[in-house]
Amino acid sequence: MKTLYIKIVLFLSLAAGCTVEFLPETGRNEEKLVVEGMITDQNRVNTIKLSKSTQIGLPIKHKVVTGALVTITDNNGTLTMLEETSEGIYSTDSLTFTGQTGNSYALRVEINGVYYETDFIEMKPVPPINSLYYEKVVITSSKDSSDIDEGCKIYVDSYDPTGECQFFRWDYTETWEYKIPYMTANRVCWVTEESDEVLIKNTSQYSQARITEFPVLFISNKTDRLKETYSILVNQYSLNESEFDFWSQVQNISQNVGSPYDIIPYAVRGNIRCITYPDELVLGYFSVSAVTQKRLFIHDRFMGLPNFYTYCATDTIGELPETGLNTEIWVIEDYGDEIPPFWVISAYRECADCTFRGSRVRPSFWLYY
Repeated sequence: MKTLYIKIVLFLSLAAGCTVEFLPETGRNEEKLVVEGMITDQNRVNTIKLSKSTQIGLPIKHKVVTGALVTITDNNGTLTMLEETSEGIYSTDSLTFTGQTGNSYALRVEINGVYYETDFIEMKPVPPINSLYYEKVVITSSKDSSDIDEGCKIYVDSYDPTGECQFFRWDYTETWEYKIPYMTANRVCWVTEESDEVLIKNTSQYSQARITEFPVLFISNKTDRLKETYSILVNQYSLNESEFDFWSQVQNISQNVGSPYDIIPYAVRGNIRCITYPDELVLGYFSVSAVTQKRLFIHDRFMGLPNFYTYCATDTIGELPETGLNTEIWVIEDYGDEIPPFWVISAYRECADCTFRGSRVRPSFWLYY
């Protein structure tokens, strides 16, 4: 999570039409420690990120905390020391540490003689994702049945027959293939993006811990995600009630202001406290969650997807200069067999080089249709 503060700008309707910046007096203008991290039951590296918050009224900057002593202790007394693998990032060794469902874990951080810690948090088991699926959605249509715009909704179903997992959270990773519609050297690439939404569900008020048709994501036709082949990897996490309440507060704020990573009105208190100075506010959350995953591929025809490259061709030239084109101009199509020969050129790199947005390395999990 990023620092949760707001910078309020007050616009005064004066005769001169000026704009005045107003910074509220909060009494909390000092930098604060931000702790972000999670341990899971997956055989992988777990990381804890330490940073300092930005003061109100200053540009948002990433200020890492280095040289800290970070440890994780379980309810059996086993202590694991994390290594600072990069500035402000403290990691476990995947060969020696893996979280176990049913166990409880506490985080402890020491920074220059100041101590921070959490209570012990139980790792709740999480059921598998029963189904991850999509449906086409008509966005707009007209009386002409051929004039239809379609999008895509993605849903998840899950069920815990034991009822042990009552609070759920999801995040996801999107990957999609895209092709430049010109015969360039770098024509096919893949783009990967991480989710920035808060997706949670409380089933404790129901007779069963069942998730049915939970909406994970809507993809409109304003993006090229659905043009070729699209994949989404959904992670499902078990939460305890305290962490669910934390994410619920973050969700409520982000719905009113923007994404959970926008600047928002106040800091949501997490589960880390300062032992040395009990009145010190610490931001962020230490999560302890079991995880299950499921991947979905979508290779389908969606109506109404626009041509995203109509702006590309900006000119033609009769011959290429001996020294080549400068870095501001790109050849996007070679018609050298024409008589007389000519070349279509573009002023936009993304029209000639897919690596402007993505990677030419095909993901190891990728399927071809």
